[in-house]
Amino acid sequence: MARHRVTFLPMNVTVEVDESVYPLADRGKPGSLLDIALAHDLGLEHNCGGSCACTTCHVVVREGQANLSDMQADEEDRLDMAEGLTIHSRLGCQAVVRGDVVVEIPR
Repeated sequence: MARHRVTFLPMNVTVEVDESVYPLADRGKPGSLLDIALAHDLGLEHNCGGSCACTTCHVVVREGQANLSDMQADEEDRLDMAEGLTIHSRLGCQAVVRGDVVVEIPR
């Protein structure tokens, strides 16, 4: 049983998740940042329903980049269209939590 802490900024809300109970909210990949945010009633937009078809769940990873799943080609291609793209950007629906992370939801 692996437990991880995920902090969402700018709300400064930290939740603890147990990866043995993924999926949590049935949006995005099981255990993704979007899945976790929705299960804890945190506002992370997801116009496409978490299917990697838009960029509304774009987040910026502030800490713990190595604790997320590797980025696949479809996410990388889609991120090119994200507003405010940084080298630490990920799509919340695709980034699966594997350890403690801090992410910022851009305004």
